[in-house]
Amino acid sequence: MVSFFIALVALVFGYFFYGKVVEKLIRPTNHRTPAFSHADGVDYIPLPKWKVFMIQFLNIAGTGPIFGAIMGAQFGPASYLWIVFGCIFAGAVHDYLCGMLSLRHNGVGVPELVGTYLGITPKKIMLAFSVFLLLMVGTVFVYSPAIILGEKMGGDTQMVMIWCLIIFLYYIIATMLPIDKIIGRIYPIFAVSLMFMAVALCFVLIKRMPVIPEVWDGLDNMKPSAGPIFPCLFITIACGALSGFHATQSPLMARCLKHEKQGRPVFYGAMIAEGIVALIWAAVSSYFFYGGAAEELGASLKSSAPQVVTLVSEGWLGTLGGILAMLGVVAAPITSGDTAFRSARLIISEFINLDQKKLVNRFIISIPLFLIALGLLWFNIEDENGFNIIWNYFGWANQSLATIVLWTETVYLVKHRKFFYITLIPAMFMTAVTVSFLLLSPIAFGFDKIIAYIIGALAVVIATGWFCHWYRKNS
Repeated sequence: MVSFFIALVALVFGYFFYGKVVEKLIRPTNHRTPAFSHADGVDYIPLPKWKVFMIQFLNIAGTGPIFGAIMGAQFGPASYLWIVFGCIFAGAVHDYLCGMLSLRHNGVGVPELVGTYLGITPKKIMLAFSVFLLLMVGTVFVYSPAIILGEKMGGDTQMVMIWCLIIFLYYIIATMLPIDKIIGRIYPIFAVSLMFMAVALCFVLIKRMPVIPEVWDGLDNMKPSAGPIFPCLFITIACGALSGFHATQSPLMARCLKHEKQGRPVFYGAMIAEGIVALIWAAVSSYFFYGGAAEELGASLKSSAPQVVTLVSEGWLGTLGGILAMLGVVAAPITSGDTAFRSARLIISEFINLDQKKLVNRFIISIPLFLIALGLLWFNIEDENGFNIIWNYFGWANQSLATIVLWTETVYLVKHRKFFYITLIPAMFMTAVTVSFLLLSPIAFGFDKIIAYIIGALAVVIATGWFCHWYRKNS
């Protein structure tokens, strides 16, 4: 448990110290924000800072910091290191800069930002890539809460499908309505539930003080079948450390901020909060799989992530606590799913220049998106391995999007003569991760590990060489 406490303190210190370092690079101003300059009563609406933080936290959380941390625990204590260093030096920086860039470019989405700093061709690629990712997010975040709710009410496929339908209908309504009608009103409640769950589980860990693997015990993979720590750990634990999905969500809140100085607590702070949730679930999962908790709960060591959530919440927090914890765990993916569709709608509307004030225009863009998502959802249900396949593709696409955004932020910092190494180093590292995983993964090329590493290293050399050439030319 010592490693857990050190990691927890490190995340808190990361916000107060490194967060301020990053903020000083941006130098927030008193200029009017898009919430006022582009107010439309639908997506551009000024909201209180605390509410924007709660919505941002819930939007970016989803099942990622929970399911990802549970699956990431199989890699051992190395998961702590990735959550801490990834969150402070990559994920929170990524989210903050993306949110602030959107804030200073009239609240535009990530494809427009990529187009501004990397060019028209990367913009088109990012458009397709981000919409593809958001559709997978919407699908995954329909199915994962439906599994949990279905297991609570019988566990059969029919019940899961009923919950899928209910959640999907909610997505349609939430995507169409102005952001302050549903999202602005109920999301803060769900965010509190998610926070309660994390805090309650943390108190259980403190009370029990279980003997679980520590960082100094070794960083070996505790479940070799999960794949090598590099690059698989950095794909498995995404939302709790670094996530490209967040780049699609930060512009949503950039359209609602009243002042630029609110950027650090909302963007950087929400990511740190998510890292804390992931860290707690990583410790809980370590206790479950390697500290004897599974045996205490009468569970199998092969329990899936949704099963672990259900068993731990009900077994440790009692009836009321379990209900509140489950509410947070179920609400998080649902709320991330509906904002995923909202982001996709806005990204496409920006590209084709279709105003979103009229309800009919929102339907014109959203109906095709919902139909594609229904097809993916059907595959999720019909194929017994469908969820794992889509989750793996989602994980890779998610981190690839983060990599592209990190390179975009690096170019922004260079053009504004700021210290660009804070994004360049994470961008280089994630380039190696995403390329190596694509080559190594059985769902893609399935190359030998050594070959994947060599090509991944070459990809970093090529990307860095391109950047250095561009840097010399522009400086």
